Amino acid sequence: EVQLQASGGGSVHLGGSLTLSCEIWGLDPYAMSWFRQAPGKEREGVACVSRSSTRSETYADSVKGRFTVSRDNAQNTMFLQMNSLKVEDTGAYYCAVGCRVVAGEIRAIELHYWGKGTLVTVSS
Repeated sequence: EVQLQASGGGSVHLGGSLTLSCEIWGLDPYAMSWFRQAPGKEREGVACVSRSSTRSETYADSVKGRFTVSRDNAQNTMFLQMNSLKVEDTGAYYCAVGCRVVAGEIRAIELHYWGKGTLVTVSS
């Protein structure tokens, strides 16, 4: 059985930092993704990372330069280091198996395994 568990969310002030973790059991995926969903908004792809030798990373324009996605393959864990947090970064963050990039955007297409969200709240 494949399971993903995201953790590390919390409440921070504007400009603060958080690191999210996503552990996966039952699968050793080539690529994994982070998504987020703010209240009343559609789910948005944030970042994804592959297990290639070049460790390819893709970011949404809204987080480039502030967020860093990484993987610890030995522990089957993906991380999302979030710096310089903005109020608009508030939302539930989800991890998923796979990475689909369409026209430069990370999309939730045919991603079958998801973790439960971890909530990030950024206050001004």
